[in-house]
Amino acid sequence: MTVKAPPAGRRARRPAGGPPAVRRAALPALVGGLTVALVLSMVAAVGLGPVSIPVGDVAQVIGRRYLPGLVDTAPTGPQSVIILDIRLPRVLLGAAVGAGLAAVGTVLQAVLRNPLADPYLIGASSGASLGAVLVIIVGLTPFGTFSLPVAAFIGAMAAFLLVMLLAGGQGLLAPTRLILAGVAVAAFTEAVTQYLVLTSPDKEVRSAMFWMLGGLGGTRWSDIGVPMAVVTAGALWFWTQSGRLNALVLGEEGATSLGLEVDRLRRRLIVGCALVIGVVVAVSGGIGFVALMVPHAVRLVVGGDNRRVLPLAALTGGLLLVWVDVGARMLNRPDEIPIGVITAVLGAPFFLFLLRRAGHRRWQ
Repeated sequence: MTVKAPPAGRRARRPAGGPPAVRRAALPALVGGLTVALVLSMVAAVGLGPVSIPVGDVAQVIGRRYLPGLVDTAPTGPQSVIILDIRLPRVLLGAAVGAGLAAVGTVLQAVLRNPLADPYLIGASSGASLGAVLVIIVGLTPFGTFSLPVAAFIGAMAAFLLVMLLAGGQGLLAPTRLILAGVAVAAFTEAVTQYLVLTSPDKEVRSAMFWMLGGLGGTRWSDIGVPMAVVTAGALWFWTQSGRLNALVLGEEGATSLGLEVDRLRRRLIVGCALVIGVVVAVSGGIGFVALMVPHAVRLVVGGDNRRVLPLAALTGGLLLVWVDVGARMLNRPDEIPIGVITAVLGAPFFLFLLRRAGHRRWQ
Protein backbone atom coordinates (compact mmCIF):
# COMPACT_ATOMS: atom_id res chain seq x y z
CA MET A 1 0.00 0.00 0.00
CA THR A 2 1.39 3.41 -0.98
CA VAL A 3 0.48 6.33 1.19
CA LYS A 4 1.00 9.83 -0.13
CA ALA A 5 2.81 12.34 2.00
CA PRO A 6 0.27 14.03 4.30
CA PRO A 7 -0.41 17.76 4.09
CA ALA A 8 1.35 19.90 6.64
CA GLY A 9 -1.80 21.31 8.22
CA ARG A 10 -1.78 25.08 8.40
CA ARG A 11 1.61 25.17 6.73
CA ALA A 12 0.55 23.16 3.68
CA ARG A 13 0.84 26.19 1.41
CA ARG A 14 4.55 26.46 2.07
CA PRO A 15 6.40 23.18 2.77
CA ALA A 16 8.39 23.32 5.96
CA GLY A 17 12.14 23.61 5.93
CA GLY A 18 14.83 24.45 3.44
CA PRO A 19 15.17 26.74 0.42
CA PRO A 20 12.57 26.12 -2.33
CA ALA A 21 15.27 25.18 -4.87
CA VAL A 22 16.62 22.49 -2.55
CA ARG A 23 13.14 21.14 -1.80
CA ARG A 24 12.40 20.85 -5.53
CA ALA A 25 15.74 19.21 -6.38
CA ALA A 26 15.43 15.65 -7.63
CA LEU A 27 16.08 13.04 -4.96
CA PRO A 28 18.51 11.04 -7.17
CA ALA A 29 20.64 14.17 -7.64
CA LEU A 30 20.77 14.83 -3.90
CA VAL A 31 21.54 11.20 -3.11
CA GLY A 32 24.19 11.09 -5.82
CA GLY A 33 25.88 14.24 -4.55
CA LEU A 34 25.97 13.01 -0.97
CA THR A 35 27.22 9.58 -2.08
CA VAL A 36 30.12 11.16 -3.96
CA ALA A 37 30.89 13.35 -0.96
CA LEU A 38 30.83 10.31 1.33
CA VAL A 39 33.16 8.26 -0.88
CA LEU A 40 35.64 11.12 -1.24
CA SER A 41 35.49 11.80 2.49
CA MET A 42 36.18 8.15 3.28
CA VAL A 43 39.26 8.13 1.03
CA ALA A 44 40.51 11.36 2.64
CA ALA A 45 39.74 10.06 6.15
CA VAL A 46 41.83 6.93 5.60
CA GLY A 47 44.85 9.16 5.07
CA LEU A 48 44.36 11.20 8.24
CA GLY A 49 45.63 10.17 11.64
CA PRO A 50 48.74 10.25 13.83
CA VAL A 51 50.61 9.13 10.69
CA SER A 52 49.35 11.15 7.73
CA ILE A 53 49.28 9.53 4.29
CA PRO A 54 48.73 11.47 1.04
CA VAL A 55 45.29 11.00 -0.48
CA GLY A 56 46.86 9.91 -3.76
CA ASP A 57 48.70 7.08 -2.03
CA VAL A 58 45.50 6.02 -0.28
CA ALA A 59 43.61 5.89 -3.57
CA GLN A 60 46.42 3.91 -5.21
CA VAL A 61 46.62 1.33 -2.41
CA ILE A 62 42.85 0.80 -2.33
CA GLY A 63 42.67 0.75 -6.11
CA ARG A 64 45.45 -1.81 -6.42
CA ARG A 65 43.71 -4.09 -3.89
CA TYR A 66 40.18 -3.84 -5.28
CA LEU A 67 40.70 -2.66 -8.89
CA PRO A 68 43.89 -4.45 -9.92
CA GLY A 69 43.16 -4.06 -13.62
CA LEU A 70 43.04 -0.26 -13.36
CA VAL A 71 45.82 0.42 -10.84
CA ASP A 72 49.19 -1.27 -11.34
CA THR A 73 51.46 0.46 -8.84
CA ALA A 74 50.94 1.58 -5.25
CA PRO A 75 52.94 2.08 -2.05
CA THR A 76 53.69 -1.06 -0.06
CA GLY A 77 55.03 -1.84 3.39
CA PRO A 78 53.79 -0.04 6.54
CA GLN A 79 51.66 2.46 4.59
CA SER A 80 49.73 -0.33 2.91
CA VAL A 81 49.13 -2.06 6.24
CA ILE A 82 47.90 1.16 7.87
CA ILE A 83 45.54 1.88 4.99
CA LEU A 84 44.08 -1.57 4.37
CA ASP A 85 44.18 -3.26 7.76
CA ILE A 86 43.78 -0.43 10.27
CA ARG A 87 42.04 2.63 8.84
CA LEU A 88 39.89 1.41 5.95
CA PRO A 89 37.75 -1.00 8.03
CA ARG A 90 37.44 1.70 10.70
CA VAL A 91 36.24 4.30 8.20
CA LEU A 92 33.77 1.88 6.61
CA LEU A 93 32.36 0.99 10.03
CA GLY A 94 32.08 4.68 10.93
CA ALA A 95 30.04 5.35 7.78
CA ALA A 96 27.76 2.39 8.53
CA VAL A 97 27.27 3.37 12.17
CA GLY A 98 26.49 6.99 11.29
CA ALA A 99 24.02 5.93 8.60
CA GLY A 100 22.30 3.47 10.94
CA LEU A 101 21.96 5.97 13.78
CA ALA A 102 20.56 8.67 11.50
CA ALA A 103 18.07 6.32 9.83
CA VAL A 104 16.83 5.00 13.17
CA GLY A 105 16.49 8.52 14.55
CA THR A 106 14.41 9.57 11.53
CA VAL A 107 12.07 6.62 11.92
CA LEU A 108 11.65 6.93 15.68
CA GLN A 109 10.87 10.64 15.49
CA ALA A 110 8.07 9.90 13.02
CA VAL A 111 6.74 6.78 14.76
CA LEU A 112 6.66 8.36 18.21
CA ARG A 113 5.73 11.82 16.91
CA ASN A 114 8.42 13.17 19.21
CA PRO A 115 11.25 15.42 17.97
CA LEU A 116 13.46 14.21 20.84
CA ALA A 117 13.16 10.53 19.99
CA ASP A 118 16.43 8.62 19.67
CA PRO A 119 17.68 5.06 20.38
CA TYR A 120 17.81 5.69 24.13
CA LEU A 121 14.01 6.07 24.17
CA ILE A 122 13.52 2.40 23.23
CA GLY A 123 16.11 1.17 25.74
CA ALA A 124 18.44 -0.34 23.13
CA SER A 125 21.46 1.90 23.68
CA SER A 126 21.45 1.71 27.46
CA GLY A 127 20.87 -2.05 27.40
CA ALA A 128 23.78 -2.51 25.02
CA SER A 129 26.01 -0.50 27.34
CA LEU A 130 25.10 -2.72 30.28
CA GLY A 131 25.82 -5.89 28.32
CA ALA A 132 29.18 -4.63 27.12
CA VAL A 133 30.25 -3.32 30.54
CA LEU A 134 29.47 -6.71 32.08
CA VAL A 135 31.89 -8.32 29.66
CA ILE A 136 34.59 -5.69 30.22
CA ILE A 137 34.39 -5.58 34.00
CA VAL A 138 33.31 -9.08 34.99
CA GLY A 139 35.49 -10.69 32.35
CA LEU A 140 32.85 -12.97 30.84
CA THR A 141 34.05 -14.22 27.45
CA PRO A 142 31.73 -17.05 26.40
CA PHE A 143 32.07 -16.06 22.71
CA GLY A 144 35.80 -15.42 22.65
CA THR A 145 36.82 -12.22 20.85
CA PHE A 146 33.18 -11.64 19.86
CA SER A 147 31.95 -11.64 23.46
CA LEU A 148 31.69 -7.85 23.76
CA PRO A 149 29.59 -7.17 20.62
CA VAL A 150 27.44 -10.25 21.27
CA ALA A 151 26.83 -9.21 24.89
CA ALA A 152 26.01 -5.65 23.79
CA PHE A 153 23.51 -6.91 21.24
CA ILE A 154 21.89 -9.25 23.78
CA GLY A 155 21.69 -6.38 26.29
CA ALA A 156 20.08 -4.12 23.70
CA MET A 157 17.46 -6.70 22.75
CA ALA A 158 16.70 -7.59 26.39
CA ALA A 159 16.17 -3.94 27.34
CA PHE A 160 14.04 -3.35 24.25
CA LEU A 161 11.84 -6.37 24.96
CA LEU A 162 11.33 -5.13 28.52
CA VAL A 163 10.29 -1.72 27.17
CA MET A 164 7.84 -3.37 24.76
CA LEU A 165 6.41 -5.50 27.56
CA LEU A 166 5.90 -2.51 29.84
CA ALA A 167 4.49 -0.31 27.06
CA GLY A 168 2.10 -2.84 25.53
CA GLY A 169 -0.79 -2.37 27.88
CA GLN A 170 -4.15 -3.70 26.65
CA GLY A 171 -2.50 -4.93 23.48
CA LEU A 172 -1.80 -1.39 22.24
CA LEU A 173 1.53 0.36 21.81
CA ALA A 174 0.84 4.01 22.55
CA PRO A 175 3.77 6.39 21.92
CA THR A 176 3.46 7.99 25.35
CA ARG A 177 3.60 4.64 27.16
CA LEU A 178 6.54 3.57 25.01
CA ILE A 179 8.49 6.73 25.80
CA LEU A 180 7.80 6.47 29.53
CA ALA A 181 8.73 2.79 29.59
CA GLY A 182 11.91 3.53 27.62
CA VAL A 183 12.94 6.29 30.00
CA ALA A 184 12.36 4.02 33.01
CA VAL A 185 14.29 1.06 31.56
CA ALA A 186 17.12 3.33 30.39
CA ALA A 187 17.41 4.89 33.84
CA PHE A 188 17.52 1.46 35.51
CA THR A 189 20.11 -0.04 33.15
CA GLU A 190 22.27 3.09 33.32
CA ALA A 191 22.17 2.97 37.11
CA VAL A 192 23.35 -0.65 37.11
CA THR A 193 26.04 0.18 34.56
CA GLN A 194 27.32 3.12 36.60
CA TYR A 195 27.41 0.99 39.75
CA LEU A 196 29.49 -1.65 37.97
CA VAL A 197 31.88 1.00 36.69
CA LEU A 198 32.28 2.72 40.06
CA THR A 199 33.03 -0.54 41.88
CA SER A 200 35.58 -1.84 39.37
CA PRO A 201 39.39 -1.59 39.12
CA ASP A 202 40.83 1.44 37.34
CA LYS A 203 41.89 -0.39 34.17
CA GLU A 204 38.44 -1.84 33.56
CA VAL A 205 36.80 1.50 34.41
CA ARG A 206 38.77 3.28 31.68
CA SER A 207 37.87 0.63 29.09
CA ALA A 208 34.21 0.65 30.10
CA MET A 209 33.92 4.44 30.06
CA PHE A 210 35.60 4.69 26.65
CA TRP A 211 33.19 2.10 25.24
CA MET A 212 30.17 3.82 26.79
CA LEU A 213 31.16 7.09 25.09
CA GLY A 214 31.63 5.40 21.74
CA GLY A 215 34.65 4.71 19.59
CA LEU A 216 35.85 2.86 16.51
CA GLY A 217 39.41 2.09 17.58
CA GLY A 218 40.68 -1.42 16.91
CA THR A 219 38.10 -2.13 14.20
CA ARG A 220 38.89 -5.25 12.17
CA TRP A 221 37.50 -6.49 8.89
CA SER A 222 35.60 -9.17 10.77
CA ASP A 223 33.72 -6.43 12.65
CA ILE A 224 32.16 -4.64 9.69
CA GLY A 225 30.31 -7.28 7.63
CA VAL A 226 27.26 -7.72 9.84
CA PRO A 227 26.77 -4.01 10.71
CA MET A 228 27.05 -2.93 7.08
CA ALA A 229 24.61 -5.60 5.93
CA VAL A 230 22.08 -4.87 8.70
CA VAL A 231 22.26 -1.08 8.25
CA THR A 232 21.90 -1.34 4.47
CA ALA A 233 18.94 -3.73 4.68
CA GLY A 234 17.33 -1.72 7.48
CA ALA A 235 17.69 1.63 5.72
CA LEU A 236 16.24 0.24 2.49
CA TRP A 237 13.28 -1.28 4.33
CA PHE A 238 12.67 1.93 6.27
CA TRP A 239 12.63 3.82 2.98
CA THR A 240 9.96 1.50 1.56
CA GLN A 241 7.87 2.46 4.60
CA SER A 242 8.48 6.21 4.25
CA GLY A 243 4.99 6.93 2.87
CA ARG A 244 3.50 5.24 5.93
CA LEU A 245 5.85 7.22 8.17
CA ASN A 246 4.47 10.41 6.64
CA ALA A 247 0.99 9.21 7.54
CA LEU A 248 2.00 8.39 11.13
CA VAL A 249 3.02 12.01 11.65
CA LEU A 250 -0.67 12.89 11.24
CA GLY A 251 -1.50 10.96 14.40
CA GLU A 252 -3.59 7.86 15.07
CA GLU A 253 -6.83 9.17 13.61
CA GLY A 254 -5.25 10.59 10.48
CA ALA A 255 -3.21 7.46 9.77
CA THR A 256 -6.18 5.17 10.43
CA SER A 257 -8.33 7.20 8.05
CA LEU A 258 -5.77 6.40 5.33
CA GLY A 259 -6.25 2.67 5.93
CA LEU A 260 -3.19 1.94 8.06
CA GLU A 261 -3.10 -0.57 10.91
CA VAL A 262 -1.30 1.90 13.11
CA ASP A 263 -0.38 -0.29 16.07
CA ARG A 264 0.89 -3.14 13.92
CA LEU A 265 2.94 -0.78 11.76
CA ARG A 266 4.36 0.96 14.80
CA ARG A 267 5.48 -2.36 16.31
CA ARG A 268 7.17 -3.48 13.09
CA LEU A 269 9.05 -0.22 12.69
CA ILE A 270 10.20 -0.11 16.30
CA VAL A 271 11.38 -3.72 16.17
CA GLY A 272 13.33 -2.86 13.02
CA CYS A 273 14.88 0.13 14.77
CA ALA A 274 15.83 -2.00 17.76
CA LEU A 275 17.56 -4.59 15.59
CA VAL A 276 19.55 -1.97 13.69
CA ILE A 277 20.55 -0.03 16.78
CA GLY A 278 21.43 -3.21 18.67
CA VAL A 279 23.90 -4.22 15.96
CA VAL A 280 25.30 -0.69 15.60
CA VAL A 281 25.81 -0.02 19.30
CA ALA A 282 27.34 -3.48 19.74
CA VAL A 283 30.31 -2.51 17.55
CA SER A 284 30.67 1.21 18.28
CA GLY A 285 29.49 1.85 21.82
CA GLY A 286 27.11 4.60 22.87
CA ILE A 287 27.35 7.48 20.40
CA GLY A 288 24.81 10.16 21.22
CA PHE A 289 23.19 13.03 19.33
CA VAL A 290 23.72 11.65 15.80
CA ALA A 291 20.25 10.06 15.75
CA LEU A 292 18.77 13.27 17.15
CA MET A 293 20.76 15.87 15.22
CA VAL A 294 21.05 14.57 11.66
CA PRO A 295 17.32 14.03 10.86
CA HIS A 296 16.53 17.56 12.07
CA ALA A 297 19.37 19.05 10.01
CA VAL A 298 18.15 17.27 6.88
CA ARG A 299 14.55 18.40 7.46
CA LEU A 300 15.74 21.99 7.69
CA VAL A 301 17.11 21.66 4.16
CA VAL A 302 14.68 19.41 2.28
CA GLY A 303 11.45 19.59 4.27
CA GLY A 304 9.57 16.93 6.20
CA ASP A 305 8.79 14.28 3.55
CA ASN A 306 10.36 11.08 4.89
CA ARG A 307 10.75 9.73 1.36
CA ARG A 308 13.46 12.36 0.96
CA VAL A 309 14.61 12.65 4.56
CA LEU A 310 15.43 8.97 5.14
CA PRO A 311 18.03 8.34 2.39
CA LEU A 312 19.55 11.80 2.80
CA ALA A 313 19.75 11.44 6.59
CA ALA A 314 21.46 8.05 6.29
CA LEU A 315 24.10 9.43 3.92
CA THR A 316 24.54 12.58 6.02
CA GLY A 317 24.93 10.50 9.18
CA GLY A 318 27.63 8.40 7.55
CA LEU A 319 29.41 11.52 6.31
CA LEU A 320 29.22 13.17 9.73
CA LEU A 321 30.59 10.21 11.65
CA VAL A 322 33.47 9.67 9.22
CA TRP A 323 34.72 13.20 9.96
CA VAL A 324 33.91 13.00 13.67
CA ASP A 325 36.09 9.90 13.83
CA VAL A 326 38.88 11.81 12.09
CA GLY A 327 38.62 14.44 14.80
CA ALA A 328 38.61 11.75 17.49
CA ARG A 329 41.99 10.45 16.39
CA MET A 330 43.56 13.80 15.41
CA LEU A 331 42.61 16.29 18.14
CA ASN A 332 44.52 14.63 20.98
CA ARG A 333 47.25 12.70 19.22
CA PRO A 334 48.50 10.08 19.93
CA ASP A 335 45.55 9.36 22.24
CA GLU A 336 41.99 9.23 20.98
CA ILE A 337 38.95 11.16 22.15
CA PRO A 338 35.73 9.14 22.50
CA ILE A 339 33.45 9.87 19.56
CA GLY A 340 30.50 10.49 21.88
CA VAL A 341 32.32 13.45 23.41
CA ILE A 342 32.68 15.15 20.02
CA THR A 343 29.11 14.42 18.92
CA ALA A 344 27.86 15.88 22.21
CA VAL A 345 29.94 19.04 21.70
CA LEU A 346 28.46 19.39 18.22
CA GLY A 347 24.96 18.23 19.08
CA ALA A 348 24.20 20.29 22.19
CA PRO A 349 24.55 23.71 20.46
CA PHE A 350 22.59 22.39 17.47
CA PHE A 351 19.83 21.23 19.79
CA LEU A 352 19.68 24.66 21.43
CA PHE A 353 19.51 26.23 17.97
CA LEU A 354 16.53 24.02 17.14
CA LEU A 355 14.75 25.04 20.33
CA ARG A 356 15.33 28.71 19.59
CA ARG A 357 14.23 28.31 15.98
CA ALA A 358 11.11 26.33 16.81
CA GLY A 359 9.84 28.73 19.46
CA HIS A 360 6.31 27.74 20.28
CA ARG A 361 5.61 26.03 16.92
CA ARG A 362 4.61 22.39 16.86
CA TRP A 363 7.10 19.90 15.43
CA GLN A 364 6.19 18.48 12.01
